[in-house]
Amino acid sequence: MLTGRTKKILAGGTLLVVLALLVYRHFNHAAAENYKTVKVVQRDFQNNVLATGQLDAVRKVDVGAQVSGQLVSLNVEIGNKVKKGQLLGIIDPQQAQNSIREWEATLLDLQAQRQQAQAEQQLAEVTLRRNRDLAKVQAVSRQDLDKLATELAVKKAQVETIRAQIAKNQASLDTARINLAYTRIEAPMDGDVVQITTLQGQTVIAAQQAPNILTLADMSTMLVKAQVSEADVIHLKPGLKAWFNVLGDTSQRYEGRLKDIQPTPEKVNNAIFYYARFEVPNPQGLLRLQMTAQVHIQLADVKDALVIPLLALGDQIADNRYYVSVLRQNKADRREVTIGVRNNLEVQIVDGLKAGEEVIVSNDGAEVNG
Repeated sequence: MLTGRTKKILAGGTLLVVLALLVYRHFNHAAAENYKTVKVVQRDFQNNVLATGQLDAVRKVDVGAQVSGQLVSLNVEIGNKVKKGQLLGIIDPQQAQNSIREWEATLLDLQAQRQQAQAEQQLAEVTLRRNRDLAKVQAVSRQDLDKLATELAVKKAQVETIRAQIAKNQASLDTARINLAYTRIEAPMDGDVVQITTLQGQTVIAAQQAPNILTLADMSTMLVKAQVSEADVIHLKPGLKAWFNVLGDTSQRYEGRLKDIQPTPEKVNNAIFYYARFEVPNPQGLLRLQMTAQVHIQLADVKDALVIPLLALGDQIADNRYYVSVLRQNKADRREVTIGVRNNLEVQIVDGLKAGEEVIVSNDGAEVNG
């Protein structure tokens, strides 16, 4: 039989074992809870370049004046839609009309002079022929014949001179008629009036350059100018899929294809940016000039990819090979993985993990590095 002392020792030992088991389970469970994990998910995965852009019209034309004068009428206002050939305004046509009348009168005078010179030429030709007949019977001297031949040549030259003057004045008359047509400011294309520079009653002077009257923009197709950093622009090329949202409606997505990347950079606060451009249709006219666009340019798109956060990647082994810690039975299991496409937050796993597994991203708030 066991003595009382032995019973106490056995009971104490049993209690210690139980307490040890409880402590082990408690701390082992607590250690497991200290791991922050994320499940490996399978979904479509993209790598996009993010940029801020601004909207402009693909076609925008400054409508100017090619003649000087007062803008006596302006038939449109900002926001009006116009058709090609529509009358937009009129510059005072009086000066152009006076110029036409002046050149027409000069032309009539020259035509009369030409008729007179032609008649004198015909008379000189008849006189020369008659005197040549008389010279055959020696009734006219050789000297008189030479004089008459010279007079005929002079008459012919006068006719040609007047013809040249008529051609020159005809050109001036045509120019005056064109200038009269220029007093009518007509729309060169379909579009919206987006700016008016010259108001009715103002005088425009077109001596050195064509002054701007108003600006038309074709709003049916918009041009997006995305401001891309120099770190991202090297990955871009024409043809990449691009889309954007505007601040007024972040749920609406407007899509297009990258048209080009402008070669000339812009410096903003000592940072270098390049403009990547693409076009989007605007059939409902919801998009407007100078709107801010949140632009996404797609570099890669993987269907049904295995995805984990970048924080889960540990030490790099080789190109596209990394260590990842996987939680198995409350323990960190170090594993090698092969990665594919990555962006600023997540990475595609090509090999080494399965969907649903839990990868450790931190322990006690510290990042796990393998």
